[in-house]
Amino acid sequence: MVDLLRDSGPVFLGSRLKRLGERMQAGAARVTQNAGLTMQPAHMSLLATLDGGPMTIGQLAEAVGISQPGITRGVGQLIELGLVLSEQGEDQRQRTVSLTPAGLTALARARLHVWPQVEAAVEALLGDNAGQFLAQLARIEDVLERTPLDVLAARSRPEILAIREYSDELAADFHDINAEWITDMFRLEATDVDVLRNPRERIIDAGGTILFVEAKGLGIVGACALQKTGPGSFELTKMGVRSSARGLKAGEFLLAAVIERARSLDAGLLYLLSNKKCAAAVHLYEKAGFLHDPDIMARFGARYERCNVAMRYPLPSPAPAPADPASAGSARA
Repeated sequence: MVDLLRDSGPVFLGSRLKRLGERMQAGAARVTQNAGLTMQPAHMSLLATLDGGPMTIGQLAEAVGISQPGITRGVGQLIELGLVLSEQGEDQRQRTVSLTPAGLTALARARLHVWPQVEAAVEALLGDNAGQFLAQLARIEDVLERTPLDVLAARSRPEILAIREYSDELAADFHDINAEWITDMFRLEATDVDVLRNPRERIIDAGGTILFVEAKGLGIVGACALQKTGPGSFELTKMGVRSSARGLKAGEFLLAAVIERARSLDAGLLYLLSNKKCAAAVHLYEKAGFLHDPDIMARFGARYERCNVAMRYPLPSPAPAPADPASAGSARA
């Protein structure tokens, strides 16, 4: 029988440890029950901590290392069993939890009849690796205390997306990716067909560029073009991402690369034409910094029948050319 958690290696370690913990807790619960005690193994750490004196919920949570809601739930169960007492503390906003005489008796019985048996069972499970295993567990806890798992994951995220330059071998991908998303909501217009069938002539040879995004294990999943429409003027066009790449942020990755390429081409004007039905794409453009611009709509919007959104990217104005020293000298003269 396939054991997904075991066979998947580190990726499901949290789930595997949880499963292991549940199995061990179930066995410990039977040992506890056989000892004539009514509390659960999860209560033991609370009772042992309170043996050092009364504490607030917050202090208990910090000492045991679990969330306050979990501590509150456990304390409530122990109150019902008559093993702890919750009283108003000196600070009226907090309550102090302490062991009752019954709680002290239960803890003493657990130390005598439960803990030694469970400890011996765990040592038998671990064998000669007990010390090494517990040391490694402590190290993991210390690291996670300093740096949460999501932060560690962000630092070590594998590079699953990569930008690829245009080549004639990728012309079919450029066509298929864009034809797929356009026909999903609209019809291919003559301008679309001309550009998609002739990307080298209409875009590359005319001074523009086409970039692709490749996803590890999926191949080419997205494409976007910069079509030169005048001196220093580029239209960001024919941007599409395959549905198979949803959730990878491939569009965001590709858009950032295309904007950076426009800067490297000294673009003075970078604009795009879209449609309100493409709400997700429009939101992506807005997030990247594109601004809705009625002047762009007036100048270029008629290119597509479906166009009812026109946006401009706020590129810095080109720096003025330096003055000719000779001319400057003549002016001063």
